[in-house]
Amino acid sequence: MTKRCEDVKQRCAWVSADPDYVAYHDFEWGRPKHDSQELFELLCLEGMQAGLSWITILKRRSSFREAFDHFDPKRMSAYSEQKIEHLMKNKGIIRNRLKIKAMITNAQMYLALEKQQSFSDFLWSFTGGTPIIHHYKEAEAIPASSKASLLMSKALKQRGFKFVGETICYAFMQASGMVNDHETGCFCYSQCLTTQDKAN
Repeated sequence: MTKRCEDVKQRCAWVSADPDYVAYHDFEWGRPKHDSQELFELLCLEGMQAGLSWITILKRRSSFREAFDHFDPKRMSAYSEQKIEHLMKNKGIIRNRLKIKAMITNAQMYLALEKQQSFSDFLWSFTGGTPIIHHYKEAEAIPASSKASLLMSKALKQRGFKFVGETICYAFMQASGMVNDHETGCFCYSQCLTTQDKAN
């Protein structure tokens, strides 16, 4: 059920009382993003989340940005083994060698894709270029993946991207506003609809 916080606003049930989580939900999650590098950062962080909670990643986001050159694909694509070892000693991020290497690979694949088309246009093509609007009243009804996220996952994997399974892709689509999965009772639900109208 959509829950009510101290400020009386109704929010999605997954939001805790943590101020960082509340701010993320209120101002970022589900808001349509179209900047390619911003989407690349989000996809990397969603991949880092695999097996962990999002709040774990959110609390380390500033450290991730500093460690990975603000997710500049050109810089990341050139990371050496020495750089990887340096990252593995950074206590401010998730020190998982497979995930770190995957992010470097994804930076290389991003640059290759950008030579053909905008990374943003490529990703948004799986929703027809506009957000998919859902009408879920309760969190339990929200799926962990969809046909669109499966297609996105397959397409990214075919291009060499790593840690982009259909569940990760769906979480990414929710966070980037490609789908509006705010519960209908959440105050952000209608705000995201307004954001979509402005974008159109």
